[in-house]
Amino acid sequence: MKTIGLIGGMSWESSTIYYELINKKVKQLLGGYHSAKSIMISVDFAEIEDLQGKNDWPALTKLMINAAKQLENAGADLIILCTNTMHLCSEEMIKNTTIPFLHIADATGNSIKSKGLQKLALLGTKFTMEKDFYKTILKKYGIDILIPEKNDREQIHQIIYEELVKGKIKNSSREIYKRIITDLKNKGAEGIILGCTEIPLLIKQDDVDIPIFNTTKIHAENAVEWALKD
Repeated sequence: MKTIGLIGGMSWESSTIYYELINKKVKQLLGGYHSAKSIMISVDFAEIEDLQGKNDWPALTKLMINAAKQLENAGADLIILCTNTMHLCSEEMIKNTTIPFLHIADATGNSIKSKGLQKLALLGTKFTMEKDFYKTILKKYGIDILIPEKNDREQIHQIIYEELVKGKIKNSSREIYKRIITDLKNKGAEGIILGCTEIPLLIKQDDVDIPIFNTTKIHAENAVEWALKD
């Protein structure tokens, strides 16, 4: 079993889910007393959130590169970044390390392609929904992306940062997300990408009537499959 390196803390609530999902997948595949070989570097999300608010992506990229190098130096065989938004920094992270990096959008794209779907709606932070770093990768898998209207994007983003990253789960916010998802379905979305690692804390498959793609679960389980390859 190879050692999975995780960059967590963005937020720690979703990072704990990564750790749980990874070990559950190892137990499912190997049974017995098996658990995952892993190393986690966890950052302070207050620093990340402050720099995001200032739109200081060079500083954010530097932090992510340093975390990736720490994992490499600690003996990780693979790097996964336990957040969607910070994949904005992934190109420079890959350039500055020598071990494989598993991009969350590649893992998600493969999962969607296996289901034969082509038109998906993307929910996430404003950065994930509005910038091209995520959508460009998904296009390689023949996937067309819809994003919510501006006011809906603002609501989605606000709920993530003011509630979900703080562990607050509100039924009223779930209803807002469900309304937005219904609107996207009516515009032709065949499925919904939960493109923020906190959104699955709020929205489950039972909440909607079209397929959802939980990027946290997809990414974590894909990392295990990689770690167990010969």
